[in-house]
Amino acid sequence: MASATNLMTEDDFCCSICLDVFSKPVSIPCGHTFCHDCITKHWEKNYVFDCPLCKEIHYSKPMLRVNIFIADMAEKFKSVVKRKASFPLQEAGIGKVLCNLCAEPKSTAVKSCLVCFMSFCEIHLEPHLTLLKLQQHKLIQPVNDLLNRICKTHGDFLEFFCRVDQMFLCLSCKNQDHKTHKVVTLKEEAKIRKTHLGKEKENTDEMIETRRQKILHIQRSLDESRNNADEALSCKNNVMAAVEDYVRKSQTELTEVINTKLQTIEKEGNDFITELDAEIMQINVIKEKLDKASFIDDDFTFLENALSLTVPSPKVKDWSYLKVNTDQFQIQRTMAELQMFVTSKINQLCDPTFREKQQYAVDVTFDPDTAHPLLNLSADGKQVSTGNQSKNKEDKPQRFDQVLNVLAKEGFSSGKSYYEVQVKGKTQWDLGVVSESINRKGDIRLSPKNGCWTIWLRKGSELTANAGPAVNLPVRQIPEKVGVFVDYEQGQVSFYDVDARAIIFPFTGYKFSEKLFPFFSPCVNDGGKNSAALIITPVTTNC
Repeated sequence: MASATNLMTEDDFCCSICLDVFSKPVSIPCGHTFCHDCITKHWEKNYVFDCPLCKEIHYSKPMLRVNIFIADMAEKFKSVVKRKASFPLQEAGIGKVLCNLCAEPKSTAVKSCLVCFMSFCEIHLEPHLTLLKLQQHKLIQPVNDLLNRICKTHGDFLEFFCRVDQMFLCLSCKNQDHKTHKVVTLKEEAKIRKTHLGKEKENTDEMIETRRQKILHIQRSLDESRNNADEALSCKNNVMAAVEDYVRKSQTELTEVINTKLQTIEKEGNDFITELDAEIMQINVIKEKLDKASFIDDDFTFLENALSLTVPSPKVKDWSYLKVNTDQFQIQRTMAELQMFVTSKINQLCDPTFREKQQYAVDVTFDPDTAHPLLNLSADGKQVSTGNQSKNKEDKPQRFDQVLNVLAKEGFSSGKSYYEVQVKGKTQWDLGVVSESINRKGDIRLSPKNGCWTIWLRKGSELTANAGPAVNLPVRQIPEKVGVFVDYEQGQVSFYDVDARAIIFPFTGYKFSEKLFPFFSPCVNDGGKNSAALIITPVTTNC
C-alpha cells in the first residue's frame, strides 16, 4: 500500500500567496492557511485584514498561531523533495532514470510525475493509474530534472514553447505575456527541431561519405601514379641500354626526377588525405553532437539541449574539383624516338647537364629605375607584381612607360650565368634576357632581331618562345619555376623547367655584342587571376 508521503503533492502544502511550500504556516479564523510572513505582509500592504482566498474581512487583526499539523506535513514534504533532489544520478543503463521510491537496487522508472516531483517504476506508478485524484497528475517520460519543468512564475507545467522569445511557457504565460506570439506545444516544436537536426545529420553523413570517397579516389590515383612510375622506369631502363654513354648519364637523372615527382605527388595526395581525415574528424564531432541531441526521447530535455546546442558549420573545403594528376610519367613515346633524337629528346625529359648549369648561379635583383609605374617591387628587390594604381615615379630614360616590364640591375657581358624565377600561380608572364639598348618607351616587340630572347605564358597553358616567328612550346606540364641560362660566348639562352630539370626552349647560334640584362614582366592582374608575384629565388642544386 502506498504511504501517505507517497501521495503528497506540492499543491497540498503550498501557500497561495508565495506559491511555495509553507514556511511557518498559520491559520486565520476563516480556516485558510498561509505562511506567517506572507499573510502579515499582505495585511500591511492592503491596510485591511482580509483573507486572500475567500475575501472574508476581519475588523481586528486576528491572532496568528502556527498550524502545527500543516507545518509538520510541509517539513516532511520538503524532506522528501530535498532527499529526491540529492539522489546521485543513477542509471541502470545509458539515459535511464531510476525510481525514487524503490529500495536498493532501484528499478528503472517508466514515468515521472510533475505534481509529485518523483519518478516511478511500473509497480510504484500503479496508484497514479488507479486512484482518481492521482490520475489527474501530469505524467511524462522519466527525467531527473522535474523541478525544471515547472514555471517559476505561475507554478504550472511548462507545456508550450514561444517561437518568438525562444522560451518554455506554461498556460498562464501563454495567455498573458505571450498571447500575441507564435506559441506551439512542446511536441510540435520538438518535432520541427528533430526534423531540422535530422537534415543536419544527413548533411554531415553526406559530407563524410564524400570525403571518404575522395580519399579512395586519391588512393587509387596514387596507386596509378606508382604504376605509371614503375612503367616509366622500366621503359627508361630498356631504351637507355641502346644509347650507352649519353643515356647512361641520363639514367640517374631521370630516375631521380621520376622518384622526386612521385614523392611530390604522394606527398600531395597524403596531405590531401590528412586534410580530409581532419575534416572527417571535425564533422564527426558535429555529427556526435547531433546524434546525441537526436537520441533524446523526452521532448522537454531534447528542446532544452537543442536550445543550448550550437552546431557550427564545419570549416571544410569544397573537394569536388580535386583531381590528383596521374599522368606524370608517360615518357614511353619519347623513349621510342630517343635513338634518333637522343640529345634533344633527353633534354626535353631532363638535361643531364642541368646541375652543371646551376653552378653558374648569379645574384639577380630588380632595378626599380626600369620598372613600369604600375609594378610593385619588394624591399629586397626579389619580387615583382602588378598593382592597381600607377605610382608617381620619375620618367627616367631607362624606365618602361607603356609595357609592364622591369629589368635586373645585374647584366652579363661574358661567361656563363644562371638564375631562377618562380612563376607559380600565374596565368601570364614574360621572362628572358634583352640587350641593354632595348627600347624602353612605347610598345615593344619581343624577338631576337629586336634584342630580346624571351618566352611567355598566356591563358595559363599556352607557352611560347618569341623566336620571330613565335614557336608554340608543347610541354608536359606548365613549369612553376623557370631557370634561365646564358652562355655569352656561345650565343646561347636556354630556359628550363627547374622542377623537372628539363629544357623548355633554347635560343642558340647568336652573337651577342651588347650587355644582356634579365627581363621580367608579371603582366596584367586579369581581375586577380594573375595577381601572384614573379619571385627571383635562390638556386639550390640538391647535390
